[in-house]
Amino acid sequence: MPARLSFRPKALADTIRLTVLAKAEWPRHAKSLSAAHRRFAEQNGFVAASGTHLALPGRDGRVERMLVGIVADDAGDGSGGWMWGYAGLPLTLPLGSYRLDPEPATAAAATRIAIAWGIGSYAFDRYKKAPRSPASLVWPTLADRRTVQSFVRADGFARDLINTPAEDMGPDGLAEAALAMAKELGMTASVVEGEALRAQGYNLIHAVGRAAARAPRLIELGWGDPSHPRVALVGKGVCFDTGGLGIKPDAGMKLMKKDMGGAAHVLALARLVVEAKLKLRLQVLVPAVENSISGNAVRPLDIIRSKAGKTVEIGHTDAEGRLILADAFARAAEEKPELMLDFATLTGAARVALGPDLPALFANNDALSSALLAAGLAHDDPAWRMPLWKPYRSRIDSKNADMNNVSDGPFGGAIIAALFLQDFVPREAAWAHFDVVAWSPWPRPGRPEGAMMQGLRAAFAVLRDRYAP
Repeated sequence: MPARLSFRPKALADTIRLTVLAKAEWPRHAKSLSAAHRRFAEQNGFVAASGTHLALPGRDGRVERMLVGIVADDAGDGSGGWMWGYAGLPLTLPLGSYRLDPEPATAAAATRIAIAWGIGSYAFDRYKKAPRSPASLVWPTLADRRTVQSFVRADGFARDLINTPAEDMGPDGLAEAALAMAKELGMTASVVEGEALRAQGYNLIHAVGRAAARAPRLIELGWGDPSHPRVALVGKGVCFDTGGLGIKPDAGMKLMKKDMGGAAHVLALARLVVEAKLKLRLQVLVPAVENSISGNAVRPLDIIRSKAGKTVEIGHTDAEGRLILADAFARAAEEKPELMLDFATLTGAARVALGPDLPALFANNDALSSALLAAGLAHDDPAWRMPLWKPYRSRIDSKNADMNNVSDGPFGGAIIAALFLQDFVPREAAWAHFDVVAWSPWPRPGRPEGAMMQGLRAAFAVLRDRYAP
């Protein structure tokens, strides 16, 4: 594990006891403290309010115990406040080594807490030293260390990809990262690049990325026993999005290094699947492009024949993510998966509807949708289901092609984008589409401003339940 993800194997003499409480638990816990500590807490106004902490001194002047207030685990609002309360501790508590007192009573709780601590220890330090190191936690006795390490590695790996500027994370850099991961994990890997895309029918990927100095490409990774059920993971890899000839304004373009967040999600999910040795045949597809401007950039009202054979009229060059995903979906269809998940930073409309914390979930299968939503609540990783409203499909009809990539009006943008994708979903596959923002727009406990994973833990939980080793 990276050094910044700080766990200690056992308690040492300098270890501080860490007691985490919901506000409702405080009166009962206060009675268990010594009279001196109870008086100290009263004088400091500590009542275990969420986000507060208090250091209780020992006789030698050192901190003997740290009290922390947190949202109750059974708050029931699906916000994940309990998890993020723990995730906020590594970088808000004073430096030191802490052990949970009392220890979590179950392996599931111990593992959740350790995952939260690991995720909360993250810092993006590729270009600048982190302001501080995280506090360390003695491994909870019942925690599944292998699961914790796998989740924390995957989360940090994906956030590093998203946080890295486009100068160092173009289509070539994203491919290098994917191929290095494949080599590490023993996955198969191939890349179709540049003019070879057109030769193999990936005309939409080529059209979106052809104006950039760094060639577009389709990255494909594979793993697992060919006799096992086939699962496809597809991630949008727009490494920077100017909007093409329909250029974005400055404010809209500023964060477009994160437009490959979907690709980062599926690569992280693939890591989890392989490390857990799930019984499935995995196919990972990442169309990696830059949507740039030059003399050969794709133009409004151009018509492009997709890998699936459908012709697509370009109603707007800034609706490029769905184009590259359509060609990747066509490649997935060739392998006849029984299940397909895609992640994409696809629409601003989803953000307007749900804000930055809730990814929009679309699915063609009620059982799959229900499983993902339930897993999201269970693993502090919520999503919100949106409808694949069939009457809106006519809004992307075209007079000159099989379909347009946008509608002619501003309404239902996230639904329209999902309906476009649905036209390319492999026949008979259960499919779910996560429209994610992949970015925390303001700093919060455990979630500094920057890259943020959404739907990752929920998706893995569903895959693990279906394809357990």
